[in-house]
Amino acid sequence: MIVPSSNLTMETELPRMFRAREEAMPEDRFLFHSSRTRMRHVTPEELRGMNAQTARASLELADARPDVVASACLVAIMAQGKGHHRTAEREIAEGLRSGGCEAPVVSSAGALLSAIEALGARRVALIAPYMKPLTATVVDYLQDAGTEVVDALSLEVADNLAVAALDPDDLRRHWRRLDLSGADALVLSACVQMPSLPSIQHVEDACGLPVLSAATATAHRVLSELGLETVVPGAGSLLSGRVPAAVRQAATS
Repeated sequence: MIVPSSNLTMETELPRMFRAREEAMPEDRFLFHSSRTRMRHVTPEELRGMNAQTARASLELADARPDVVASACLVAIMAQGKGHHRTAEREIAEGLRSGGCEAPVVSSAGALLSAIEALGARRVALIAPYMKPLTATVVDYLQDAGTEVVDALSLEVADNLAVAALDPDDLRRHWRRLDLSGADALVLSACVQMPSLPSIQHVEDACGLPVLSAATATAHRVLSELGLETVVPGAGSLLSGRVPAAVRQAATS
């Protein structure tokens, strides 16, 4: 994974999902290796600075010869303009190739889009920890890609470490503040730094809609790229094995 230096969540939630999968399906084993790009505050300036470190991080990961690489900062990519996940994935792949590695590349931004598509959802509601302007950026990005956002809740936490410290159990009440009329799915955390995994299945059972997060979408896409069954116990219907594998969107020049 390529993760922001202040991200404390993806290196917790993604391994936790794959450990749970190993317990259920012990024939598959997973190892994790990360490279970090520096970012402390979720502001447009720091997000741009973090993106500028991608080439270095990609080259570092190439040394480990991974089978798949995930870029784990959704808003950093979405803040660069519509469709930027394709450009970001291509640039990371080029960095890996320069280090002799041909691994497929997943971005959390692209993974969220492909997971929504795999669920057959056209309309979603979402919760994000960001200040309202950044949440609006995420909403615009999704809508430009063809997903209607029927409602969005901003928790307005600017400090990235404070985002990681949010209690995922609070999402079990936050979702009730959303208008889910017409929604096909609920994105419980549109941010890889905001913890949500312990509440995914609980909220899905309570609201009756498929519930996903940037993290579960990334796991679904990673498993798809590896050609493995998209199953993680207790992580919502996206990872139940009943949802088709995610399809990579074609890169543009």
